[in-house]
Amino acid sequence: MSLAQHSLWRTGPSTLARLLIGLWIFGTGEACLVLAALGNSPWTVLAEGVSEQTSVGIGEVTIAISFVVLALWIPLRQRPGLGTILNAIVVGVAIGVTLQVISQQAGRLGIRLALVAGGIALVGVGSGLYLTSRLGPGPRDGLMTGLHAKTGRSLRLVRTVIEVTVTAAGAALGGTVGMGTLAFALLIGPSVQLFVGLAGGLAEPARATGG
Repeated sequence: MSLAQHSLWRTGPSTLARLLIGLWIFGTGEACLVLAALGNSPWTVLAEGVSEQTSVGIGEVTIAISFVVLALWIPLRQRPGLGTILNAIVVGVAIGVTLQVISQQAGRLGIRLALVAGGIALVGVGSGLYLTSRLGPGPRDGLMTGLHAKTGRSLRLVRTVIEVTVTAAGAALGGTVGMGTLAFALLIGPSVQLFVGLAGGLAEPARATGG
């Protein structure tokens, strides 16, 4: 096992805390979008749609979807890390807890718009902390990079196809698509870039695909 692979599973307390805090903030931001009821991020549209059809909570569905996506890594020969597994669990737990603590959706449009803006910002902050922990990509990011390596298509195209497909499937199942979904699509990239920069930037990434 190479040093790069080994480092994805071993870390110190401060980096682990950074990772966990980042993932919890990420999940809280996703929950804010759900509470705003103006449209969720693509993967949460899918989770909400499945939740509507199964009566299982959005947080629990998010965790289940994460592990289904992880199973798709196998033919793509992606290598998970500690951050990958914790991402699959902690984000869903954070969404579920937040939605339980704040069980009533916002009524006034101004508050709902603030929840959308705040949710996107929190996902950006959480991403900045989680990504700069350098302990492996989340399940969805790994699916994107794996398909990119397998097909040779651009990351932009692969990401777009995945998120459009996921959003369409979630909407068909009853997930909420709206201006919040569009705002997330337009603003999450700049938000993540900003907070990754503030968190110290990313080191040269280890090779993710099998040799």
